[in-house]
Amino acid sequence: MSEEPLRDLLAEELRCELPAAVTQLAAQLAQRANGEAAAVLFYGSNLRDARLDGVLDFYVLLDRVSAWPGPRLASLANWLLPPNVGYIETTVDGHALRAKYALLSATQFRRGVSPAALDTTLWARFSQPSCCAWARSEADREAVTDAVRQAVVTAARWAAELGPAHGDALLFWRTLFAKTYAAELRVEKGARGDDLVARDAERYARLLPQAWRAAGIAFETTAAGQLAPRLTLSSRDAAARRWAVRRRLGKPLNIARLLKAAFTFDGAMDYAMWKVERHSGVRLEITDWQRRHPLLAAPGIYWRLRERNVWRRSG
Repeated sequence: MSEEPLRDLLAEELRCELPAAVTQLAAQLAQRANGEAAAVLFYGSNLRDARLDGVLDFYVLLDRVSAWPGPRLASLANWLLPPNVGYIETTVDGHALRAKYALLSATQFRRGVSPAALDTTLWARFSQPSCCAWARSEADREAVTDAVRQAVVTAARWAAELGPAHGDALLFWRTLFAKTYAAELRVEKGARGDDLVARDAERYARLLPQAWRAAGIAFETTAAGQLAPRLTLSSRDAAARRWAVRRRLGKPLNIARLLKAAFTFDGAMDYAMWKVERHSGVRLEITDWQRRHPLLAAPGIYWRLRERNVWRRSG
């Protein structure tokens, strides 16, 4: 146990019990890095709903991004603009699983959750619940816990600086997630952040005051449970200017990653075909050549889907 309640709470959360199939798949992903995977984090709707259908979401943290098998160009792209993303379909413990995974070095992860990060994606995502599905060692697990703690502290600091002068803890989180969603290129509705907070309201209510204490942010608590961070007007103005930079960069960064994924998304064709089948009921078998050359194969597949009226069915 540490001397900080926030870290203890997150350490317990990261050790949550998972279905055996999830932990086995996380271990299989780690094995691809030939000993250079430090940890695998599981997050997203399947963690929240304790389900194995749909697509499972993982982050694989590596010693070096080049440790992951693949072309050197993909490794370079991941070093320049992390993370790279991949998709797999497999059977584990009798369950047919689909999973999307993101690849980062542990150093990139730590940078991405720091207050100095210009990209909001990582700290916003990992201020939400996650679980360490696999760790190479106890030391690696402790390092992941420290990084997730930093993500929560970073998020809580922005919640104080961008949020209302006073309010309950959930209002601060809802305001923060509304701003992070607006800064990113997202297809979810604007109320998505409200849904996230409502689902784990007790957790978020507990986290905020602990995270403010860890961040060194003084605050008052009223008899009605309202929180009021003690921030000067000048510090709020400075935070608004810093946030404006992140808001302007958010969508261009997302677009750049989408363009990069056209060349680096491992398993892109299988993922696209699963999405088509899920939304239209039409399944197309694809060849190994099409998997290796998704951009070249795309026009032919488009016409095959058009002939089967997929766009009309899914529209």
